[in-house]
Amino acid sequence: MTGYGSGADRIDTTRPHPARVYDWFLGGKDNYPVDEELGRQIAGLSPDTKRIARHNRWFMHRAMRRLAGEEGIRQFLDIGSGIPTEPNLHQIVQSTAPDARVVYVDNDPIVLAHAGALLSGTAEGVTAYLDADVRQPERILGLAADVLDLDRPVALSLIALLHFVDDGDDGEEKGRSEGAYALVARLMERLAPGSCLVLSQLTGDFDPESVAKGVASYAAGGVTLVPRSHRAISRFFDGLEMVEPGLVPVVDWHPELSVGELPVETQPVPIYGAVARKP
Repeated sequence: MTGYGSGADRIDTTRPHPARVYDWFLGGKDNYPVDEELGRQIAGLSPDTKRIARHNRWFMHRAMRRLAGEEGIRQFLDIGSGIPTEPNLHQIVQSTAPDARVVYVDNDPIVLAHAGALLSGTAEGVTAYLDADVRQPERILGLAADVLDLDRPVALSLIALLHFVDDGDDGEEKGRSEGAYALVARLMERLAPGSCLVLSQLTGDFDPESVAKGVASYAAGGVTLVPRSHRAISRFFDGLEMVEPGLVPVVDWHPELSVGELPVETQPVPIYGAVARKP
C-alpha cells in the first residue's frame, strides 16, 4: 500500500468543495456546514439531486465490474476520487481481480486525510493515493508511473469530474490551452493501446432550467459547473472505440451489471456516461 502527497492542514472550510458537496449528496459525514449549505440549496432546486448522485456512483460500480471482468483491465487511474464511500473503486475491481493496481487522485485535503480508507486493498494488489489536480496531467502521470506500468492498458476514470473543468483553463504550461478536452487528450495520449476511458458528465439536455439553477448556485459558492450536451460530451471520446451501448444516461449503461436491483426510473437522470477503448 502506497500513499503520496501532503497538506491535510490546507482544508478550507470557508468555501464549498465539489468532493465534499458530493459526499453530502451521498449521505456521507465528511463535509462541512458550507458544503451542506450549498448541497441543500441545490437539492431545494432539484429534489432529485441525491438520487442522481447515487445513480452516478452506481454507474461507476458497473463500469468497473465490466473493465475488471470482461475487459481484463488490471490497472486503474481514478482522478477526482472524492471522499471514500464504500464500496470504493479498488474494492470493486479487486473483488474480481485481486492483483489489480489502483491509483486514486484528488486535490482536496480532506480526501487526503481519509486516504487510509482508499489504501486498504488486497495483499495481491496495490492501492495508492496522489495529492494532485486534474489540471496537472504530467504530474499525475509521472507519479502514477511509480505504481502503474503505462506501457500496459490502464482504465482512466473521470467520474462526475469534468463538469468542474471549463473549456479554456490555463494549464501548468504557459501558453497552452488546458481546458477539459485538452486535459483528457493529454492523459489518454500517454496511455497504452487497450486502455479505457470511463467518464460521466452532467448535462442540461433533459431539464435545462433546473441544471441552469444548479450552475448558478455553484457559481455563487465559487465553484465552476459546466453541463455539456450529448454532442459536446462525445468529443471527449474522439479517436476512441466506444463500448456498447455508447454514450447514454447512466441508468441505461449495462443495468444488468448492478449488484441488487436498480430502482425503476420515471424521470431522466441528467448525467451521461460511457466507456471507450483506445485502439
